[in-house]
Amino acid sequence: QVQLIESGGGLVQAGGSLRLSCAANGRSFSIYHMGWFRQAPGKERQFVARISQSGSTTYYADSVKGRVTISRDNAKNTVYLQMNSLKPEDTAVYYCAAARYGSSYMRDYNYWGQGTQVTVSS
Repeated sequence: QVQLIESGGGLVQAGGSLRLSCAANGRSFSIYHMGWFRQAPGKERQFVARISQSGSTTYYADSVKGRVTISRDNAKNTVYLQMNSLKPEDTAVYYCAAARYGSSYMRDYNYWGQGTQVTVSS
């Protein structure tokens, strides 16, 4: 069982930056691939980024590529999402999730956080 708690969301102007954090409990954090997803009002939850267990491999959605960086610190049981050059269309609730193998699909993630709101004003 893994519990995930996101933080770092907030209100930012377009062009600004935010860093989201996701802290995991338990001693097995490093065995999980970690992902970030987001859900805008009235829309389906979508993949944003994912990272392998060691952090050596990352993947990004085309919509955020070049503006977003996912990273992890296994010693701190934490995964991060650094978001730069934010746009109003990035407004959403951001969720972190854990999976036993690498995937960009929600169905493959076993554990989810409660989400953190990111609002980008124009």
